[in-house]
Amino acid sequence: MTTPFVTTAYIAASILFILSLSGLSTQATAKGGNLLGVLGMAIAFLATALISQGYPIQIGSIGLGILVGVLAASRVAMTAMPEMVALLNSFVGLAAVLVGFAEYLQAGSAGAGLEETIHRIEIYIGVFIGMVTFTGSMVAVGKLQALLPSRAVLLPARHLLTMAMLVAMVGLAVPFVTAPGQSGLLPLGLLTLISGIFGGVIVLAIGGADMAVVISLLNSYSGLASAAAGFMLNNDLLIITGALVGSSGAILSYIMCKGMNRSFLNVLLGGFGEGAQVSSGKHSGPVVEATSTNVTEVAERLRAAQTIVIVPGYGMAVAQAQHAIAEITRILRDQGKQVRFGIHPVAGRMPGHMNVLLAEANVPYDIVLEMDEINDDFAGTDLVLVIGANDTVNPSAQEDPTSPIAGMPVMQVWQAETVVVFKRSLAAGYAGVDNPLFHRDNTLMCFGDARSNINGVLAQLTPVAGGSGSEAVLSLA
Repeated sequence: MTTPFVTTAYIAASILFILSLSGLSTQATAKGGNLLGVLGMAIAFLATALISQGYPIQIGSIGLGILVGVLAASRVAMTAMPEMVALLNSFVGLAAVLVGFAEYLQAGSAGAGLEETIHRIEIYIGVFIGMVTFTGSMVAVGKLQALLPSRAVLLPARHLLTMAMLVAMVGLAVPFVTAPGQSGLLPLGLLTLISGIFGGVIVLAIGGADMAVVISLLNSYSGLASAAAGFMLNNDLLIITGALVGSSGAILSYIMCKGMNRSFLNVLLGGFGEGAQVSSGKHSGPVVEATSTNVTEVAERLRAAQTIVIVPGYGMAVAQAQHAIAEITRILRDQGKQVRFGIHPVAGRMPGHMNVLLAEANVPYDIVLEMDEINDDFAGTDLVLVIGANDTVNPSAQEDPTSPIAGMPVMQVWQAETVVVFKRSLAAGYAGVDNPLFHRDNTLMCFGDARSNINGVLAQLTPVAGGSGSEAVLSLA
């Protein structure tokens, strides 16, 4: 295959990747953007395969990858999508590590003198980034799957340990770069071991409330690992793709950190989320018993309300209640009521988790608003439905300076006239912090499985065929 053809194919793939990112920036164009990304990747695979040797191995590996990818994507539940994204990030990191070792062991992979020194530096950095991405992503999967504690796990003398590992990894670079032949395998192996521990330690120190930021950050790391692999392989397309993923992931992480009132530098150092510990269980002010409600009363309040805001959380994803919520929304809007959705930047377990669920249920894009767009409107809202959210609607973040999540911007749902919370119990959320919202005078708790309760409300609002009177007002026709 000629070089001009490959260059043209790589340029076309790069353009498609850029257009894909542009399309993914809005919900309305996300599907088209995803298809452009798939097309760009297909072109990149084809061009790379045609200039490489060992076609049987390529066909086997690509075929196996397609089979595993299709099966995983078709079977994974939306609730497990964050785990899958973190797992895919780990694969990218591990690939960068394997490429680094292969390039180092390959005879004549680089020239001599300065060129060889630069190539070894590329290998060293690529292995470091890849291993941090791999172990950090695996720890994130463990936290999301509840195999590891969701809270921040702070090792004794953690900061001292982190600094010692950084110094050791920088120090090992010298013997690796200057080692004759392939005698630098020992420092490269030590780097792999230390960077693996380093990646695990920094993610362990991150609390459960910040896992959406972690997923975004690890996605950025995987992009950097791809770019590093591109430098090692002298592949311009990998460099461009990795830079796109790394920079977009970093920008998204920064935006989400602002939404969580976190320092981006602390995120990079793995020092955020320390406050997400189990709270003492004490509420500021007198403790008021939570007021429970039922689906019949919730349906009556929906009929009486004119302005309604729905705030979904991870509980909606677990219960798969988005389709029933979408149908309730359609019924209420057909009655002329104003129904909108409020989405916290880190609702769910990964960026855009709630948006994807609502889009899957065909909720109109224009009524799905971000926190900054809707927070000021809660004071004039008749009724707020909180579906499985907890930490993102916790008033102690703004009212209790001693709270572990103090200062975190939250959805100010308590300012509405009435709040109905769909939740199994009064238990603390993923961050392990009690929520005084549940005990407010204007809050009603609808306990039980969110899907069952939402379906119950939907049944109350859905008219009986041939009904009349009040049922006619609820007609879907």
